[in-house]
Amino acid sequence: MDDIYRENILDHYKNPRNFGKLKNPTASFSLYNSACGDKIEIQLKMKNEKLKIIEDIRFSGEGCAISMASASMLTEKVMRKNIHEIKKLNTQDILDMLGITLTPTRLKCALLPLEVLQKAINS
Repeated sequence: MDDIYRENILDHYKNPRNFGKLKNPTASFSLYNSACGDKIEIQLKMKNEKLKIIEDIRFSGEGCAISMASASMLTEKVMRKNIHEIKKLNTQDILDMLGITLTPTRLKCALLPLEVLQKAINS
C-alpha cells in the first residue's frame, strides 16, 4: 500500500497541481524551512465576503519531494473550501493525505504548506 502513496507523492512532485502565481491574489504568504531548505509561497483568491471561500489557489517555491507534493495535494484539497474548514486542518489531515509515515524532520517538510496556507488566510 505504501508504494501507491509513494507513487502519488512522486506524481505530485514531478507534476505539481496549482503551481504558479495568481494575478491580484486576495492573500499570500511564504515561509522557509531552514532544516531542509524548502521555501513555499501560497497565493489565493477568496470570494463571498462572509464565508471566504477559496476561489483559486496557487503555490510556488522549491523544496524536497515531500514539501512540494504536500503543497500540491493541499491546494487540491482546499479549492472551493471556506476558511473555517481550512483552519480546522491539522497534522493528522496532512499525514492522511500523504499516506506515509514520516520522520520528525520530514514532518516539518510536510506541514510547511499547511502553515503557510493558514498564515495566508489569517493575514
